[in-house]
Amino acid sequence: MINVEGHQLGIFNVQGTFVTILNICPHEQAPICCGHIDGTTLSSSPGEFRWGREGEILRCPWHGWEFDLLTGKALVDKRRLRRYPTVVENEDIYVIL
Repeated sequence: MINVEGHQLGIFNVQGTFVTILNICPHEQAPICCGHIDGTTLSSSPGEFRWGREGEILRCPWHGWEFDLLTGKALVDKRRLRRYPTVVENEDIYVIL
């Protein structure tokens, strides 16, 4: 986590794509960057359990809400993480505020 102009930001490397988000869960304002990065269950037939999207889902530490790091969208409703454009040049990471 980094502090930029009074904002706490988390920068994540999601399978080679760098993603920057504001450290606030849109559900109840939890410090979302303290959550776990994992996968999630996928659509499947009754009685079948399929797991996927490993490393793409950020789970809120307070209530377990899941967010797609690549889009910022919540998996359960229309809320989204606040994302910032992120550019990598050579070995430097630039976040556009």
